[in-house]
Amino acid sequence: MNRPKLKTLGIVLAVILLTGCGVLSLLIYQVRHFLTTPFPAQAKTIIFNIDPGQNLGSIAANLEREGLITHPALFKLYARYKKAATGLRAGEYEFSDPATPAQLLDQFLAGRVKLYRLTIPEGLNMEEVSRLVQDIHSCDETAFLSLCHDPEFIRTLAVDSHSLEGYLYPDTYFFPKKTTCRQIIQKMVATFHRVYTPEWKARTKDMGFSVHGIVTLASIIEKETGDASERPLISSVFHNRLGKNMRLESDPTVIYGDKEFDGRIRRRHLQRITPYNTYQIQGLPQGPIANPGSLSLAAALYPEKSEYLFFVSKNDTTHFFSKTFAEHNKAVIKYQLNN
Repeated sequence: MNRPKLKTLGIVLAVILLTGCGVLSLLIYQVRHFLTTPFPAQAKTIIFNIDPGQNLGSIAANLEREGLITHPALFKLYARYKKAATGLRAGEYEFSDPATPAQLLDQFLAGRVKLYRLTIPEGLNMEEVSRLVQDIHSCDETAFLSLCHDPEFIRTLAVDSHSLEGYLYPDTYFFPKKTTCRQIIQKMVATFHRVYTPEWKARTKDMGFSVHGIVTLASIIEKETGDASERPLISSVFHNRLGKNMRLESDPTVIYGDKEFDGRIRRRHLQRITPYNTYQIQGLPQGPIANPGSLSLAAALYPEKSEYLFFVSKNDTTHFFSKTFAEHNKAVIKYQLNN
């Protein structure tokens, strides 16, 4: 081959090489620009869903449709490069601030889904808890209560009871939207087990109680007073009565489970025999009547020392305490019958 032809070939190859380098440089620039450029600020928060089993192509297309990315093909290419094509976590994602495609992928891989706040106040019973859960999450009230009475499920949670009443620990939780009833209950009971420390378990044994017995007593204490400072003293009354083999005669145990209760206890309520009515049964009821918090649990375990056997409401969330039945009757006349 003569020199002019070699020279021409060299020029052609150089042009091809330069063109290829230029195209490659442009492609690299476009990819880098794509990965580092956040989507434009939106007037409102964007909620983006990834369904279980949804493929990468569908996710990328939906991202473009929502205005979160501009090039689905580049997003798929990047996800495959990061070996993340099948690692994107299903769930509901919330975007209020601009994020780059790379940041979006990181969020999907980490599963940083939108969380919903669920606050369970102290002293609610299972049915009240189930209604709160249903209002916030996709957990049906009936399904929730069914699990709370399921013996096999209860055994998996290390709870020695016929139901989960008392063990749905009152706290503030954060769950993804599609959290199941089972997962919500498991978290609540796990929190109970964390709060009920080994020290408390040792104290329970030393007192001659079971954990179930303490939780039951704590639930009664929880329902008896709206003043947290009174709980150890309320607890002392119940412990004193148990020690003397006296009935607890706690009003909240009378109305537990009565769906028709209108807010006023009548003689027929006191005389009704149920496994919970402590006006009719000796000792503790068969189980908790609500879900107590840590203060009531601590009060049940560490009652104040007193000789009180009675108390009556002063109608201001506090109570008057008495050592004798005669003193108690006077207090009833003063605080209840004269009001």
